Amino acid sequence: MTSASIPKPKAPAAVPGVPDPKIAMGWLHTAKFLTTAPELKHLPRVDVPEIAFVGRSNAGKSTCINTLTQQHRLAFASKTPGRTQSINLFSLGKQGVTDAVLADLPGYGYAAVPKEAKYRWQQVMGNYLQTRDNLKAVVLLCDPRLGLTELDEILLDVIRPRVEEGLKFLVLLTKSDKLNKTEAAKALSIVRLQAGGGDVKLFSSLKRRGVEEVAQHLWDWAHPVEKPAKPAKVSEVPPEIND
Repeated sequence: MTSASIPKPKAPAAVPGVPDPKIAMGWLHTAKFLTTAPELKHLPRVDVPEIAFVGRSNAGKSTCINTLTQQHRLAFASKTPGRTQSINLFSLGKQGVTDAVLADLPGYGYAAVPKEAKYRWQQVMGNYLQTRDNLKAVVLLCDPRLGLTELDEILLDVIRPRVEEGLKFLVLLTKSDKLNKTEAAKALSIVRLQAGGGDVKLFSSLKRRGVEEVAQHLWDWAHPVEKPAKPAKVSEVPPEIND
């Protein structure tokens, strides 16, 4: 007599509106290189949510992306700050079905970059942040020891109109393991004021601080829960009045 084979349990499916960092982390691990583009016009049009990572050179942007996706060299961290001058896209989605895209924008603010290149990239980034139709969220990475710089604040001004229209926005204070508790609390307080109400979180790739929390944010942004439609009100018909 042969025993019936017992099917293996399926991995739990994400329940809309219910946070599950394990599912979010598993989803981010599916990240694959999609394309690179030196100019906005060369980027492919995609109809899934796009989340952009921006920040100054040396803010830890590539390390952050690699930590979130659990891949060592998905985002290339150049030894020369300011060297990477292309927008890199990474697709996300299980079973080969892309349901979101991460965009790694070039770091800015490195003094050794020629003025012409700086100006060109200011234009490219400005156009991208203002006109990319499927852009749903922006993650700004910032070294908490420096706080938001003038260039960071210019970027905030660029995206402010879209934030008011619903664009999600998060500031990550990277390398937070280099701060003690008092310094971390102070940095959070200052940047929250500078960000003008935007969400601000401590992040450390080394200590894995904030990794699952940020992963959940990215998942939620890419998989928004649709609010149930309100039932239409039925207008009451006044009873007929008999003469």
